Amino acid sequence: MIAASSISYSGSFTSIYREELEQTWRDALEENDIKHTKNITMSKVLGNDVTIRLWGIAGLPSDKLSVENGIIIFKSRRWPLMIDPQTQANKFIKNLGKESETGLDVFKQSETNLLRNLEMAIQMGRWVLLENIGESLDPALEPILLQQKIRQGSSWVIKIGDKTVQYNQSFKFFLTTTLPNPHYSPETQVKISLLNFAIT
Repeated sequence: MIAASSISYSGSFTSIYREELEQTWRDALEENDIKHTKNITMSKVLGNDVTIRLWGIAGLPSDKLSVENGIIIFKSRRWPLMIDPQTQANKFIKNLGKESETGLDVFKQSETNLLRNLEMAIQMGRWVLLENIGESLDPALEPILLQQKIRQGSSWVIKIGDKTVQYNQSFKFFLTTTLPNPHYSPETQVKISLLNFAIT
């Protein structure tokens, strides 16, 4: 319960506020006589020492906030949008993407062929990093953000615009913004997992 709550709600907050949230949830478990491990945290439940070390090699800082961010990136059901004014998350994803079996493509939202490039990446199962996101997302990205894939025979497909594209399950989608304090509408926030990589 603590891990699920942290992944769902704490990504956009600072480390101190995340600790306060976890403590609030632990207190609620105590008050309601729900059996739980004392002082349990999301990192203890979902963290894997070997994976965290690999993330460190790829450039993820070893502080608690960054490790929690790494866990949320790969355990959340929604694609991550990372608030990254110091570009730490950007470098981390680029390094990690080089090691992935299918490779990494890096795009900007302003590119004219963005949707065609995304279609190719989805079919090939490549990782995609979309850099320099502003405060609004292109509505054409919605099927990808909402992962609106449909079963077709033994495989999956996704409709992007008027095209139906084969969906390779190895595909991963990461978004970063260098804005230090962006404001995203509730409509945008329900589509992504917002993560705070800003160094405070």
